[in-house]
Amino acid sequence: MGAYILRRLLLVIPTLIGIMVINFALVQFVPGGPIEQIIAQVQGQGDVFEGIAGGGDAGGGSAAVTSESEYAGARGLPPEFIAQLEKEFGFDKPPLQRFFNMLWNYMRLDFGQSYFRSISVIDLVLEKMPVSITLGLWSTVIAYAISIPLGIRKAVQDGGRFDTWTSAVIIVAYAIPGFLFAILLLVLFAGGSYWQIFPLRGLTSDNWAELSLVGKVVDYFWHIALPVLASTIAAFATLTLLTKNSFLDEIKKHYVMTARAKGLSENRVLYGHVFRNAMLIVIAGFPAVFIGVFFGGSLIIETIFSLDGLGRLGFEAAVARDYPVIFGTLFIFGIIGLVVGILSDLMYVFVDPRIDFEKREG
Repeated sequence: MGAYILRRLLLVIPTLIGIMVINFALVQFVPGGPIEQIIAQVQGQGDVFEGIAGGGDAGGGSAAVTSESEYAGARGLPPEFIAQLEKEFGFDKPPLQRFFNMLWNYMRLDFGQSYFRSISVIDLVLEKMPVSITLGLWSTVIAYAISIPLGIRKAVQDGGRFDTWTSAVIIVAYAIPGFLFAILLLVLFAGGSYWQIFPLRGLTSDNWAELSLVGKVVDYFWHIALPVLASTIAAFATLTLLTKNSFLDEIKKHYVMTARAKGLSENRVLYGHVFRNAMLIVIAGFPAVFIGVFFGGSLIIETIFSLDGLGRLGFEAAVARDYPVIFGTLFIFGIIGLVVGILSDLMYVFVDPRIDFEKREG
């Protein structure tokens, strides 16, 4: 197993470099970069894309331009001003040199500073991390806590009344987009049109520091109740059906019939024999599900509930063309995603020690 883990860890390096190369190359062709953003603000245009539309020649992307004439909307500004901006942002160097400089800095854990926030990328990520971890962790834990027992009961009562009506509820839950469910929760329970039960924004109240320990815990859960519920609904539906189908596949196998023929109780059969095999996919996939919730649905949920997390950070960085934040977070999250893939394999071995990835590769 050690050799397999070592090979997987070594594969992280070329995979991560490939991700960075593709995204860096794509950026060269995206119009409207940080220099255009500043030019638009200096000239009072407000939106860089309006400057591009009105300037005629849009150029080939901010990260690749090297002369003042290629910046749409820059006419009338001193060339020295443009040259100084290029030097400050590092655009006075060829793209290939900038890419290798970026990788060298990342190898030394130097992710640079945001163009527009005057804060390092690492500090910015750490500042926004608690919101996204809150949504991802609690949504995943709640989804598993509900889905596994519900899926087991649905498998045991397959085709019965309980299975039928819960399937209808699950299908409806799966069909409702998370953002639409979030808006519905706001309208009903956050003062939209009916009840003002939960707060509209933030993870804590303004007087959180003055509260007792119990008060802080209650205040924290009071704030995260609606966003966590909104981000849980899709994962809950998927995991329930996955659990049910996994149990149904195992229940029909011969070893289950043999265990029943020996007189073992139904609970002993289900939880002593079937559970480990049926839960292999579900439990081993926990890291991947957490990362999926962590990265996937955070933007819309954070925006709707006015939570300042990594989802909004990534969106705002992309709109502002804040390249240090874009590439720094891409590098960090790329490493996290690749390591989580290895952890998922280790979870398979933990749940079922009979699995040997080295023999499979051989």
